[in-house]
Amino acid sequence: MRQTRRTWLKGSGAALVTLGLAGCSGDGDGDDGSTDDEGPSSDEESVTVEPAERAVAAEWNAMRARLWDALAAGEAGKSGTGAAIAGDTFERFETASGEYNAHELLEETDHDRYEAFEEALGELRTEGLDRGDIGRAREETVIGSDELGQAQTALVGEETAQALDLQSIGTSTADAVVAAEAGAFDAAETVATDALERFEEAAVHDAIEEADSEIYERFESALEAVAAAAGEEDLEGVRSSATDTLAAANEGAYALAPSESAAGAGQIATYQARGWDAAALSGLGGPSTAFAHAAALTGYRARAHDAVWLFERGHGDAAGRVVENAFAHFEGARAHEALEEASEDAYHRFEEDGLDALATAIENDDPEGVESAVTAVDEGLVTGIEALGTGVEPALLEASFFRARLGDAVERYRLGESEVAAEIASGLFETFEANEADFHETLEETDHDLYETFEDEHLNGLIDAFENEDDAAVADHADGLAATLLEFETTAGTTAQVSAVESAAMAARAFDAGALDVLGAADRAETVLQEIFEDFERGAGGFHEALEEADHDRYESFEAALGDARNAAAEGGDVSAAARAFNEQAIEATYTVVADAGGSFGDAAASLASDVFAAFEEARAHELLEEADRDIYEGFEAALEDYIGALEDGSDVEAAAETFATAALRAQFAVAGAPDAAPSGDGTGDSGEGSGSETDLGGGPNVVEGVPDDADHVVDMQAVAFEPETLTVAQGDTVAWKHAAGEPHSVTAYEDRIPDDADYWASGGFDGEDAAREGWENGKGAVQSGESYVHTFETTGEHEYVCVPHEKAGMVGTVVVE
Repeated sequence: MRQTRRTWLKGSGAALVTLGLAGCSGDGDGDDGSTDDEGPSSDEESVTVEPAERAVAAEWNAMRARLWDALAAGEAGKSGTGAAIAGDTFERFETASGEYNAHELLEETDHDRYEAFEEALGELRTEGLDRGDIGRAREETVIGSDELGQAQTALVGEETAQALDLQSIGTSTADAVVAAEAGAFDAAETVATDALERFEEAAVHDAIEEADSEIYERFESALEAVAAAAGEEDLEGVRSSATDTLAAANEGAYALAPSESAAGAGQIATYQARGWDAAALSGLGGPSTAFAHAAALTGYRARAHDAVWLFERGHGDAAGRVVENAFAHFEGARAHEALEEASEDAYHRFEEDGLDALATAIENDDPEGVESAVTAVDEGLVTGIEALGTGVEPALLEASFFRARLGDAVERYRLGESEVAAEIASGLFETFEANEADFHETLEETDHDLYETFEDEHLNGLIDAFENEDDAAVADHADGLAATLLEFETTAGTTAQVSAVESAAMAARAFDAGALDVLGAADRAETVLQEIFEDFERGAGGFHEALEEADHDRYESFEAALGDARNAAAEGGDVSAAARAFNEQAIEATYTVVADAGGSFGDAAASLASDVFAAFEEARAHELLEEADRDIYEGFEAALEDYIGALEDGSDVEAAAETFATAALRAQFAVAGAPDAAPSGDGTGDSGEGSGSETDLGGGPNVVEGVPDDADHVVDMQAVAFEPETLTVAQGDTVAWKHAAGEPHSVTAYEDRIPDDADYWASGGFDGEDAAREGWENGKGAVQSGESYVHTFETTGEHEYVCVPHEKAGMVGTVVVE
């Protein structure tokens, strides 16, 4: 790797402004246009450029844009979002598919630049954004963008590279819109100022001035206007000026590039980049409206189990009314259509196999039918919630469901049903071990000590307490579980997410109070409702304050409805009806807090994507694409329309963004003149593997074909991540690391991060970390497509390890041996 170049870039003023240096004649270049490590740049008149190479050069522009996206997010105070963008970019690069792909062609064009780009991309995330070091993030962004810019010059010549550089600057300027939409106007001004400095330092500055002075003036004036509007906190001004900047950049690219197809491919790449901007903007806010839908759906799970409770206690009529009311409520709920669109199978499973069948089974006094139907309710809603949610969200909602069911168990114990209570708690233990909604793994990865407190200390303890009919232990473990789950929620989720989870849990407990009232335990119903009120007043993980700040009237309505339910229990009123009224307020509170936390960014993101569609309809690239390949053209427009729809309703945004990006990549190939070379699928390769799946690397001991039947655990090696990242096993268990995606990987223990008495372990069978790293450099210890590395753990403690080639991307893992 060219450490001298990286050191110079980091230590010079060039790292403080941004270097879109395609063909740059500034610092580090000779007067004749030569660079430190290359001969004179050449243009398309002196090099042979394949159409597919133009498409890949345009794709490198999309990747340059994502570097600036990540930095802009960090500058806007969203380093976590920026780190995620960098990680996603690394994964997309690693899994680039097709004969001509961004990964392999960069490596073939200039191996040193390929290595420098990968290092910069990895360190942008790990050393910069993950640590909140924006200065370091800026340095790595500059280096990564510069490496790709110089590679563009080497691949397609100076003229095309300069056209792409102008489009790159215009595209990164549009990040100011993302920052401004999020209210980070200082960051928006920084983005625009940086872009202006890049332009003034780059060779394309003089080139576009000479080629078309009118475009030059429009571009520079628009850039300056973006910075000025951001300084004045003028959102509309930022939007309109950024649009003007990008329009001038694309027009200038056609003036600079030696072929219309080269500029057109670059223009399509700007639309791909703007699509990623929309995804970034969508992710900058709080949880999406889809999460509010998922929280509302969680309540139906609790209500179905309450119906079973009443049925089992001989109150079939009351149980039937619970199901009837739940069904009627669902028909008019906002979550109804969201569930149907997210997963039609889950929707039918919940409504037809679940609620419909549950009502029939209760009416027919059919215990087996009741059990089957409530299972269908759970399965349908878990599937639907997973389809609606992303990341940690389904696990947070599963925690809410666990709190509701644990509350059921405690109430049934209080009513003298200790065996039933123990069965409920044991069932939750099995559900937890089965990792429903990824709750088990998420809790363990969030905080291993918390995971052990939840499972070993309190959940197992509660089961024993129920079985032993130990009142004091039941109270102790029930309180411990509630506290542990709340701590998990507040650790893993945002305040808005926790608020939604708490609201759902409170509504479920209010319905418990309704069931208790039916069963003749009005005093206990009143106590339950009083406990809900006290939990809310104590803050409920930030829910109290978040609701009051979001909408004071809604906050007062929520408290009033809760008070009405408590009064109904105290005065012999209809507690079930009051619980339903409170549930309405709880659901509205969820939507209110989620929207106030930034769910509305989805609308802004959808508007941004709609602007892309409008711009494409009027663009020169539109006609070029339609003429080049009608099918790819239609696929591009369809993917963009679907993406806009996903942003509008807040569901499957990440998948829709990937699909659109792949459609844009195919369009880049078509406009460049190589539609047959365009990759197909979702960007992970036709076989689901990355570009480096076939290599001359060797494995060594314990690298085998397939996954052994006797493996106790399997860790998937994704493009740049181990899944799961943290795995807990028993002493003597065998773990297989299976190649699942991307290039060849290594599994290499950190020598100083495994137990002192443990034998060293690594793919390749090395006896130490230095030997393993040296072995990798010499082609040993690789786990490739179709293979797995297998190791049996005999020493208890934590074993930390890394994938050597993807260390900079943060591909690390831990095995905890108990």
